[in-house]
Amino acid sequence: MWENLGSLSGTPWVYAIVSLSIVLDVFVPILPSGVLVIAAATAAGTGTAADAVGRVEATSAVHNGAHLAEMLSLVVCAATASVLGDMVAYRLAWRGGERFDRTIGRSRRLTAAQERLGTALTRGGGGIVVLARFAPAGRSVVSLGAGVAHRTVREFLPWSALAGLAWAAYSVSLGYFGSHWLGTSWVSTALSVLALVAAGSAAVFLMRRPERQPAPAPAH
Repeated sequence: MWENLGSLSGTPWVYAIVSLSIVLDVFVPILPSGVLVIAAATAAGTGTAADAVGRVEATSAVHNGAHLAEMLSLVVCAATASVLGDMVAYRLAWRGGERFDRTIGRSRRLTAAQERLGTALTRGGGGIVVLARFAPAGRSVVSLGAGVAHRTVREFLPWSALAGLAWAAYSVSLGYFGSHWLGTSWVSTALSVLALVAAGSAAVFLMRRPERQPAPAPAH
């Protein structure tokens, strides 16, 4: 199976499938876009490991460089698709008006995210956008919340780009290094996915932490 994936990992179809999944999972968070990114990176990493065995050093260096370029291309592809999906959801929520307001009002989670996001981006706390990219459905909550709250593109886009790049680099690294450290078995992919889930759980924990209130000034 991994040999077949490895042969496909350099074709445009893999990038197209991964990109489409990432764009759409802002609307359907159950889509396994993270798993697809890890699987593609694992397959490419498997090809790197295979090239490194039984070849002269010069040839291996050429192949390793080609696979490194492939990894970087996968990161750029995943990050770009992530930002594109964010901006589509953001624009739809911006123009949705009362319909999106009613949708968010029926969800405590979306309502709380909208209220929190309303000041987070403007006061330089856009790091919540980066954290939300790792949390389950967090990307959807933040992108739709930013649109409904009418945050400006200047406020939202840079944080969306940073979030997409961080998520893509982390996911690709998990697949790539997992294939090198653990071989080509399903165990490497399973552990890489668990590491992605662990990052999501940590992001949820950090987002749910109550903000520290400033200590009251001593009475005179």
